[in-house]
Amino acid sequence: KVMLLDGEQGGPYHAWQETTPYLKKMLDQAGIFDVQVVTAPPAGGDFSAFKPKWQDYQVVVANYDVPDERWSDELKVSFEKYMREGGGLVSVHAADNAFPKWKAYNQMIVIGGWRGRDEASGPLWYYKDGKLVSDNTPGKAGSHGARQAFRIVNRVTTHPITTGLPAEWMHVPDELYATLRGPGEHMTVLATAFSAESNRGTGRDEPILMVLGFGNGRIFHTTLGHDIAALNCVGFITTYQRGVEWAATGRVTQK
Repeated sequence: KVMLLDGEQGGPYHAWQETTPYLKKMLDQAGIFDVQVVTAPPAGGDFSAFKPKWQDYQVVVANYDVPDERWSDELKVSFEKYMREGGGLVSVHAADNAFPKWKAYNQMIVIGGWRGRDEASGPLWYYKDGKLVSDNTPGKAGSHGARQAFRIVNRVTTHPITTGLPAEWMHVPDELYATLRGPGEHMTVLATAFSAESNRGTGRDEPILMVLGFGNGRIFHTTLGHDIAALNCVGFITTYQRGVEWAATGRVTQK
């Protein structure tokens, strides 16, 4: 059982009304998911009645980017409880921009960008010389160049999400998120991509796919998926379907 959470974004940058149906379709086609779309109220809307029944779902897929003040403390605490007690979360693309001051959420997504994040949010995380490093250089979090195709390198090939996949694969034109910051606690980076300086990049191998635990819960974080074109990639579809199943159950049965 999957909750696909969306709603009015905190900016005009992502066409969630277009991407949500595609994200749902990918799960429906896998044949193992029961997906319900839950749309949060818009800015200024009535959140008093927005009390999702988290426990009815094994995993929440977040296609949702909003500022901290959009959710009450009560709503945030209810989601934290769900995750600590064994819920699942899949953060898709700009969902790692949301809730910059919510400590538990930043622990869940492990690294994020924009919305005022900076060195106070945590160090930069990237691969260097084949190893994950943290970098306390001050600066704003979140950047990307123009949408281009780029190569993704699987750094962990034994995780259920990446087992059997090519060691490297090309992703269709998409935003390559870089300079992401966060606590980085308990994070396993499954895959990276090189952010080329020729495309306003960092010249570093940036985290693209990540997994971690939060209490008894499981999180899969993909920075891919800016728009419909970016979603139409066999690499995205495969890792997304596998990531949702893993976050929900702790295993992957899909080939």
